[in-house]
Amino acid sequence: MYLVKTPYLLKKLYPTSLIWNMPRDEKVVYLTFDDGPIPGVTPWVLETLKQYEAKATFFCIGDNVRKHSEIYREVLEEGHAVGNHTFNHLKGWKTPDQVYLENIGKCAGFVKSNLFRPPYGRIKRSQIKELRQAALIPPPGGNIAAPFPANIIMWDVLSGDFDPGLSPEKCLKNVLAYAENGSIVVFHDSIKAEKRLRFALPRALAHWKEKGIQLKKLKF
Repeated sequence: MYLVKTPYLLKKLYPTSLIWNMPRDEKVVYLTFDDGPIPGVTPWVLETLKQYEAKATFFCIGDNVRKHSEIYREVLEEGHAVGNHTFNHLKGWKTPDQVYLENIGKCAGFVKSNLFRPPYGRIKRSQIKELRQAALIPPPGGNIAAPFPANIIMWDVLSGDFDPGLSPEKCLKNVLAYAENGSIVVFHDSIKAEKRLRFALPRALAHWKEKGIQLKKLKF
């Protein structure tokens, strides 16, 4: 089960340092893409964003960057932002803190960014604390790469494109119904999400462009 629109009470359960949305005072939506780079899917996303003069933020799995470094370079060359999404897409709730931190550090060796998004949005309070401390004072030596990402990015709109039981039309409706000024919206540049992504993304971009809404990358 997942929530398309992140409720206020859920946000309150987490430390205030987590970023769920950007300021609401401008007509801007912040698209994010998780789990890439993936051949065939990520290049299509890049081409689609270019058609609509949109910028986005790609939260990359370190092992995918290692395997597909040329696509990762294309993301950067197109002027998009990137973020750390762990090296192996670890679920924080089921991973010991030190293992989790080391995996983030390993990804940091491939993804140079001050942004981090926990896979599945599942991260322990203790992991948040350790990550923020490590970002301030990276430990010397060992297997942990530096610098650590200092900004933990969540979201307030989840497209549901990863859900095989969701129709492409419903995926589009999820995004258009709930995105508002300052929303951080999650799509996935993955094989699993591709069918719904290819339907929803260009239609959402066309809608926002018609409404005069800008699509910007995250920057801190």
